[in-house]
Amino acid sequence: MTIEELQKLSVEDFTKILTSRQRRAIVRLGISYKSLLSKVAMAKKTNKLVKTQVREAVILPSWVGMNFAIHNGKEYKQFEIRPEMLGHRLGEFAFSTKRVQHSAPGIRATRGSKFLAVK
Repeated sequence: MTIEELQKLSVEDFTKILTSRQRRAIVRLGISYKSLLSKVAMAKKTNKLVKTQVREAVILPSWVGMNFAIHNGKEYKQFEIRPEMLGHRLGEFAFSTKRVQHSAPGIRATRGSKFLAVK
């Protein structure tokens, strides 16, 4: 389906296209999903950024082109919703862990230094 056809669908009709896991997520979120939908409706009228901590929310077609800021546990990561993101969850695009960057070993952190005196 084209993005225009998807945007004309209601949330209930769009969930029929999704997988069972995504349908279940929409049903289980309940109150937090309704509050997020009202936030999105307000932001759409004023063309503002939507800040949220609901990482489990499934991306809907009416959100395409909007800017979201998703909390990753420390800060809000900002991104724009694109058509290929439909059906995914918001948390998939705001990683909560960083990539591990190893550097040089610390003091007495080598194999040969284990035989050195502590002083």
